[in-house]
Amino acid sequence: MVSLRHRVLKWGLRHPSLFPPFVGAGIRAVTADPGGGIYRVRMKLSFYNCNALGTHFGGSLYAMCDPFLVLILIDQLGPDYAVWDKTSTIEFRRPGRGTVSAAFEIPHEQVAEIRAAADAGQVVEPVFEVNVVDQSGETVARVTKTLHVSHKTRRRSEPTVRE
Repeated sequence: MVSLRHRVLKWGLRHPSLFPPFVGAGIRAVTADPGGGIYRVRMKLSFYNCNALGTHFGGSLYAMCDPFLVLILIDQLGPDYAVWDKTSTIEFRRPGRGTVSAAFEIPHEQVAEIRAAADAGQVVEPVFEVNVVDQSGETVARVTKTLHVSHKTRRRSEPTVRE
């Protein structure tokens, strides 16, 4: 039987636009299909997410990228795996004006590789890069995230596998 906590998490995975920090920053999920390994989000420039220069606040640009890769792996791998952020960096490339967007996708083949390594008792630390782009497709920021993935009961103290 699936626990209430797991059902609430599954509902939240498919409705991230209702997450209070996203509501305040104007971040909207336009595609939310963690089971398919995909999220697409956008954020319009507004009074609530602009800086003193009239461009997107860097914290809001990062916030729109923060949870989605972890959420995809949590949904894809299931409750027997520990998935969390290990490191994250954001490189600002140009001022963000207007509506910006980002796409998050983890191919099923990569999820299968991560699962196999974790099932073998390894700690896996996949690295992902995501571009935040403006309406003309220009990169506003690049976010690089390293995640931690391990099987909750099969973890060994062997060297980490990086992908």
